[in-house]
Amino acid sequence: MTSVGRLLAISDLHVHHAENREIVARLRPRSDDDWLLVAGDVGEVAAEVEWALSLLAGRFARVIWAPGNHELWTPTADPVQLRGEARYRMLVEMCRRHGVLTPEDPYATWEGPGGPVTVAPLFVLYDYSFRPAGAATTAAALERAYAAGVVCTDEFLLHPDPYPDRAAWCAARVELTEARLAAIEPDRRTVLVNHFPLVREPTRALWHQEFAIWCGTDRTADWHRRFRADAVVYGHLHIPRTMTVDGVPFVEVSVGYPREWRRRGRPVDVTEVPLGAGDRLVQR
Repeated sequence: MTSVGRLLAISDLHVHHAENREIVARLRPRSDDDWLLVAGDVGEVAAEVEWALSLLAGRFARVIWAPGNHELWTPTADPVQLRGEARYRMLVEMCRRHGVLTPEDPYATWEGPGGPVTVAPLFVLYDYSFRPAGAATTAAALERAYAAGVVCTDEFLLHPDPYPDRAAWCAARVELTEARLAAIEPDRRTVLVNHFPLVREPTRALWHQEFAIWCGTDRTADWHRRFRADAVVYGHLHIPRTMTVDGVPFVEVSVGYPREWRRRGRPVDVTEVPLGAGDRLVQR
């Protein structure tokens, strides 16, 4: 392979499903210099996550991973019964064994076409602030979701240990991540990679607006402007598309469950990350 390298992205591989494992098994770069950004929800069991990320790391020049909520679940069927922060740290160490970069590693710089840009994988979770109209508090939003029968499995399997709740874990991650992003050179453009959308706009397309409370935090709403994003890559919603917010492309790269991609006719392939929008946001 000798073609020019590309900055590629994909998410929500959900390799617990056999059809999705076949998709991952077929993923290959077109160039020896292709990078792959994986925006979470690789799988639910630690061994499945390691299988997929190690396979991809052996094929692409660089793989960069941001965790989704499914990797952080502690299913009873998983021999690895770590919870919360301990589970996340285990996944980070697993990635490092295979040369996969994580939100805990120094940010890498893409020097290929459209670069240089700093690629920042993020882990900031959610804090129930994406509340539907009329739900003034988290308690009210959760009550509405339960009444509608729209409840994220995180409520049962994503444990926040040692934090008192997921919102507190989110607050800690936002504070840590914000400081790291602020330390990037002020004239450097970025690509922000997070499982959850950093702004609320993509959640407007959800059929069940009650689910939005499990989809992000208002505390990241200006990060694409503040940190000069060329593009924001995310997943989670299983609505693959690109929308523009403040001139910045927000690119959802979810494969999703087999029942979802069959309706589209075929699964989402890797997506090339659009570069260039951040030129307008660099402080000069």
